[in-house]
Amino acid sequence: MQYLIKIIISALIIVGVSELGKRFTPIAAILASLPLVSILAMIWLYTETKDTQKIIDLSVNIFWAVLPSLVFFIVLPLLLKSGIKFSFAMILSAFAMFISYSIYIFVLAKFGVKI
Repeated sequence: MQYLIKIIISALIIVGVSELGKRFTPIAAILASLPLVSILAMIWLYTETKDTQKIIDLSVNIFWAVLPSLVFFIVLPLLLKSGIKFSFAMILSAFAMFISYSIYIFVLAKFGVKI
């Protein structure tokens, strides 16, 4: 039952942002930029484990993982503005983000930071 509640709440947030995006793009962007997935994941994780060390570890790892994810939001609008079809632009942006993560993890490892 708890699993179903998690799915419903998560889905409602995604649908809500999507619907807001149709009418109020700035508000939808602000909501989408909030770390809602991270916050929900931490709530679910703490509720199930009561382990604050897991929350600390997750929070630190999320911090380190945010930077390369921003590549997606830089590449996607550039590709769309250049006339590339949406689905192909999404794939290319996701690939660019994957490459960014790969490079980023490699560079962080050189400095002793492990994600």
